[in-house]
Amino acid sequence: MSGAVDFATYKETLIVLGTAGLIIPAMQRLRISPIVGYLAAGAILGPFGLGTLVANHPWLQMVTISDNTGLSTIAELGIVFLMFIIGLELSFQRLFTLRKLVFGLGSLQLVSATSVIAGIVYLMGFDAGAAVLVGASLALSSTAIVVEVLARKNRLSSSAGRASFSILLFQDLSVIPILVGVTLLAPQSGGTVSSDVLLAIASGVAMIAAITLIGRRVLRPVLRYVASLDSPELFLAAVLLIIIGSGILAAWSGLSMALGSFVAGLLLADTEYKAAIESLISPFKGLLLGVFFITIGTQINALELIINPIFVITAVLGLVIVKTITLVPLVRLLGLSWSAAIETGLLIGSAGEFAFIVLALATSEGLITPQNSADLLTIVAVSMALIPLSGRLGRLISKRGLSKLDTLPVTPEDHASEMPSAIIVGGGRVGRLVADMLAQHGMSHLITDRDPSIVSGLRKNGRNVYYGDARQVPFLKTCGIDRAPAVIVTVNSPADTDAVIAAVRSVRPDIPIIARARDAAHAKRLYRLGATDAVPETIEASLQLSEASLVALGVPVGLVIGSIHEQRDQLRRDLQEAVGGGAPPVRGVRPRRKTD
Repeated sequence: MSGAVDFATYKETLIVLGTAGLIIPAMQRLRISPIVGYLAAGAILGPFGLGTLVANHPWLQMVTISDNTGLSTIAELGIVFLMFIIGLELSFQRLFTLRKLVFGLGSLQLVSATSVIAGIVYLMGFDAGAAVLVGASLALSSTAIVVEVLARKNRLSSSAGRASFSILLFQDLSVIPILVGVTLLAPQSGGTVSSDVLLAIASGVAMIAAITLIGRRVLRPVLRYVASLDSPELFLAAVLLIIIGSGILAAWSGLSMALGSFVAGLLLADTEYKAAIESLISPFKGLLLGVFFITIGTQINALELIINPIFVITAVLGLVIVKTITLVPLVRLLGLSWSAAIETGLLIGSAGEFAFIVLALATSEGLITPQNSADLLTIVAVSMALIPLSGRLGRLISKRGLSKLDTLPVTPEDHASEMPSAIIVGGGRVGRLVADMLAQHGMSHLITDRDPSIVSGLRKNGRNVYYGDARQVPFLKTCGIDRAPAVIVTVNSPADTDAVIAAVRSVRPDIPIIARARDAAHAKRLYRLGATDAVPETIEASLQLSEASLVALGVPVGLVIGSIHEQRDQLRRDLQEAVGGGAPPVRGVRPRRKTD
């Protein structure tokens, strides 16, 4: 049964999907940042872009975003997923190590930037209360864009990346008190703290504590049970439930959804499911963040830029300069180099998405006039569009700086996150033996397996192991296949071995792959797929049996070992030649050893 379809219901969604599928790839070819592409698309297709021409050209209604209310809900999920992944990367231990940065540097940045901006705004004719709110809203920065810029360039773990994220995290925690301040400064509030406000703060703290306490006991057993069902769809459903559910619980208590999902990510950061979860939700995060950037772009008033460009450009540059100048000395006090301090200042210098919320509430409460609010929102949106450029400028400055002067705290996880000497696919009997031999020679390794019971047992024994499907390229990338020195495949299933090698070779044509084969025929197939070396079980068993027999018959051990090695090498050459040589052995690879 079919019915009439209301195009207007799906118009904005189709425009966003079209932008993501057609326009953004074209911009990537031109080496334009996808973030800038999304923001520009939002500005062009939004109500201040082509939307202004709809009255004279009604057909433009088909390709313009006239109402982004529906998109705003989806866009908020982008920030929720982003904060969840950040939590996965951090863990409670690392967050505790960075507590001085979060609460020390974060609080100093917010107070100093708010004070300076509020003073400037007050001199421009705003009353004191409105000036403080404007100062606080503009002192906030964009978590979504800054973190995305840092992540794309693998700079989240750099000194500037850590300092920037610590500041952003404190700002996220400060949004609720700022919104409470808006309510208190409203003319009808009387300036007193009501019991409702205190109750909202208390319920927020209680909810975060409840998510933490319950999550520690519930999340891992739930994921272990779902993983044991060997259904990727159910596992994905459980992960989405955790992310969105924790966000909704936080929002229900008065906090942001992003903060709730961030806590959930922290809880799962130390589990064996971290890599599998990250590989599953990364595509969702990218698309949803794209929606978020487009909605921000729709707030850019291109007409204002055309009519009064000097005012907008001066205000945006002034905002970035003021925030950078006030932040750089604070970052230097922590021992960071000038280059890292300037990079941090430039990243934090622009305004952020929470300014839209604060300014909208202040306008509705009568603290700011609609015209002033519109001007400020344009300044905020344009400054956010400049963040990728500011990040690039900061990286250029950082490359010329002396990063060796940086003295940020280092956690054990920083060493643990270094790329191991090998990724071992399969945590069964063979995989464990290979891991033991690598450890005996001081070589670090990472084990992956699809069996949650095996993964759980290895975790209890202190192994570096993750649950996940190594046949899937996104999971391999999460495990670091792009930088791994070697892959060792030890799984028992020939079909799975074939699939893993094919997936690895699709990403890394150069990486050495050593694989377990069932017999000579399977070994030939693995060489065709691109294995560097295939070890057939039947041939190895025959060689070991021959070795034991010769020794028992009185042949000197040295001669036996030498002949066995010669026979093994000859058999390997025969198998490789039978398939045209197979993948050439990679010589000169020096596996990374442990540094601790």
